Amino acid sequence: MRVVILGSGRGSNAEAVLRSQADGKLGAAKVAALFSDRPGAGMLKLGPAFGVDAVFLDPGAFKTKLAGEAEQTYIREIGARQPDLIVLAGFMRVIKPAFIEAFSGKIINLHPSLLPAFRGLAAIRQAYDFGAKYTGCTVHYVTPDVDAGPIIDQAAVRIGEGETLEQVEANVHEAEHRLLPAVIARLSRA
Repeated sequence: MRVVILGSGRGSNAEAVLRSQADGKLGAAKVAALFSDRPGAGMLKLGPAFGVDAVFLDPGAFKTKLAGEAEQTYIREIGARQPDLIVLAGFMRVIKPAFIEAFSGKIINLHPSLLPAFRGLAAIRQAYDFGAKYTGCTVHYVTPDVDAGPIIDQAAVRIGEGETLEQVEANVHEAEHRLLPAVIARLSRA
């Protein structure tokens, strides 16, 4: 199963997937490429370290979505890798219907909450500010409705009495680093 990972930041989840692959724990999945919408994204440095292509693609004029020619460039460049699975791991842009249709049923997202609770941006902060006793992370299929696709799996994280937001964020990220590679491995065997 050929996997393409899209991200916008430091790439800790992409690194967790690549480390699982290097350790032989990613099932029949193999990461074919990393793509980022930010030229200085840390995840782009992972490519050479793991022998995987890492590519910056200009996201166009919009700050929160891919649209127009930029969206078509993403579809063309990702499609050229012939992905069986596209993983959104910290990709901070809304994916529009044209992209979803181009890769129908092949796009999953890692979201830092127990969906359907706390959709959208700053999900960990949302849970923390709400006073939730549990939060976590969810891997789900991507649909046109943001963070509303069918859930594949989740990992719960307890918010301990007196924990800071930073501690909760670290705990959720640790859960993400376990959950995402496990889901990819499982999907590769399906």
